[in-house]
Amino acid sequence: MEKKDKKPFLKGSFIAGSVCLLFLIIGYQAAVFIHSAARAKIEADRDCPDTVFVAIGSPSEHGSGTHIQESDSQSHIQKSGTSGSGQSSTTVIRRASGAKNEAGEKFRETVPRRQVENFRFDPNTASLEDLQRLGFSLKQAQSIDNYRQKGGKFRRKEDFAKSYVVADSVYRRLEAYIDIPLTDLNQADSAAFDALPGIGGYYARKMVEYRQRLGGYSSKEQLLEIYNFDRERFDKLQDLVTVGNPKQFELWTLPQDSLAKHPYINYALARSIVFYRENNPKELWTIEMLQKNGILTDEDAVKLSRLKIPTP
Repeated sequence: MEKKDKKPFLKGSFIAGSVCLLFLIIGYQAAVFIHSAARAKIEADRDCPDTVFVAIGSPSEHGSGTHIQESDSQSHIQKSGTSGSGQSSTTVIRRASGAKNEAGEKFRETVPRRQVENFRFDPNTASLEDLQRLGFSLKQAQSIDNYRQKGGKFRRKEDFAKSYVVADSVYRRLEAYIDIPLTDLNQADSAAFDALPGIGGYYARKMVEYRQRLGGYSSKEQLLEIYNFDRERFDKLQDLVTVGNPKQFELWTLPQDSLAKHPYINYALARSIVFYRENNPKELWTIEMLQKNGILTDEDAVKLSRLKIPTP
């Protein structure tokens, strides 16, 4: 009798065993992932509750269910007019964790609370890790980062406070540590100016061009000297800019031709200033004396006073 070939049987058994082993590995990894995710969710719900309860009416009308405590990370009361009886109506918004089963509650108490740190940070550049160290959950940190990735920018501290993931109590804790750098009028390029509110590409170029003509800004108010740069536009950004290391203007030593290149001084005024310097002692070389002697108009005197002029 011919012996049956056992190789096909062994080969099939090996394949079946491999498939079973693969499913066991996948099942184990899935179980570990689900366990980790459930654990992280329980921790997050305790440290960063994300369920919102809204009640209409005064807090007293809803009993303890709408009692607002300082420990609630995102609780506040909003006035919303008056009711038919003439009493003021209040919307009570309370952010807290939803109901959890007994096993979840017990596990939650065994998990140590996340350590929260306070340190100086720029919300426009802080990493996900730093945001979590500041007390935000991973989901909240990712929400802030998504806003930045889409071109969003926190220009002021108040902008960060308006983010829906930043609770009022969290903002109060972090406000003193928020450090958003100001735009330096003497260092920024046109792209940085373009990002300022109310500027755009046209005025960004004009700001750079005027800086070159001035030899550097000496004060924020010099922006108002740019053609059509009005007070309304200036007010939108004056708290967002600074003047770092303004360049000195050598009013008392530059020759006539060099003085005349400055946008505040025409050729005739430059000649008068040089003539005054040549015929008066240095102790009288002041903006006030140039104005008093009729060399400078009141407007010219105000403009030159903005410059950083060294004492002669």
